[in-house]
Amino acid sequence: MEDRRLVGMESWIAPEVPRLPGVGRPLSLFDSARRGVHPTEPTGPARLYVCGITPYDATHLGHAATMITFDVINRMWRDAGHPVTYVQNVTDVDDPLLERAARDHEDWVVLAMRETALFREDMEALRIIPPAHYVGAVESIPAIVARINELADEGVAYRLDDGTGDVYFDLTHSPRFGYESNLSRDEMLTLFAERGGDPDRAGKRDRLDPLLWRGAREGEPSWDGGPLGPGRPGWHIECAVIALNLIGDRLDVQGGGNDLLFPHHEMSAAHAETMSGHAPFASHYAHAGMIGLDGEKMSKSKGNLVFVSRLRADHVDPMAVRLALLADHYRADRQWTDDLLKVSEQRLARWREAAAAPSGPSGADVLAGVRERLADDLDAPGALAVVDAWADATLAGGGDDPEAPALVAATVDALLGVPLVGEPQV
Repeated sequence: MEDRRLVGMESWIAPEVPRLPGVGRPLSLFDSARRGVHPTEPTGPARLYVCGITPYDATHLGHAATMITFDVINRMWRDAGHPVTYVQNVTDVDDPLLERAARDHEDWVVLAMRETALFREDMEALRIIPPAHYVGAVESIPAIVARINELADEGVAYRLDDGTGDVYFDLTHSPRFGYESNLSRDEMLTLFAERGGDPDRAGKRDRLDPLLWRGAREGEPSWDGGPLGPGRPGWHIECAVIALNLIGDRLDVQGGGNDLLFPHHEMSAAHAETMSGHAPFASHYAHAGMIGLDGEKMSKSKGNLVFVSRLRADHVDPMAVRLALLADHYRADRQWTDDLLKVSEQRLARWREAAAAPSGPSGADVLAGVRERLADDLDAPGALAVVDAWADATLAGGGDDPEAPALVAATVDALLGVPLVGEPQV
């Protein structure tokens, strides 16, 4: 049995976020469970959990789009006066990571450390506000083991009798299961099989029951599970335990890409609600759309990824990348193209030129307009249009407000995460 872990998981350096005059607007978001836009209503600190990467490859634009989406949510809450408790995990032991390490004849720990470090560099370059807690699955295993053993003691977890030591979650103990994704059982079974599940595993009580603990296998890392025996945790229980232990029984937003809605978010919510006795786990389940290339979703299996680090190495300004990923609505599946990047580079240059002007039209109107658009389910395209109109008018010589350029620059920096003053980033 080995007990190697990523020690002292660190996030990244936080960007400076300007303080804006007045108080921001309450944020409304689409909730996947209720299938509609509803106000977020944090009481005390806003509680945000975003599912992070499995670090077996570099940060691609799908990752970046998701992280930018929840960064804007973070910024909107802060602008409205809410402190934010933000937690993000790193799935630093899982089948895809082990498979990639084996394929490349590399130590899985070294691979995970390297790709996690690269992810942090990319997030810092994109000016993502870091989580308060950036937590690896490996360092969380003792807490996960304790929770699974509690479920076993309560009869919620069961062990297969095939000698593998595998332990599953009995979904009959989660009567609300399915409320988040609103899928039929047939749809669930299809997605479960496509996204890492094992609906045809012999010995399970229900085909959808998710794995809690994988018993030790030859050649795989494993940890002491106490009564569970040696092994490693399943994916969904990882996020449930990290969120419960660091945030509490209720989240304001659980977020990730829309490919996580089922099974990952549905099953992690079922775990958390069963362990805590409180439901729903999150007030909002928010999901960002997928980024495609040449008409197909970007994915490691298709080999059609565009990496943030590669764009940075090619001297593309990360702020142009950020604007490109904000140019369409966050919930939309959308395409990455060279033209999209060119338009965003031109937009960034025009905004920076306008922000350097001696005066312009009302900056207060821009602040109000950007706040209004983002408060309505993160209408980033609408917010960009507000700034576009101001920049065009300013560069045409309109407006006589000498304080406008500075206020617009602060607005764009604080709410959209794009600085307009200082040296361009490369």
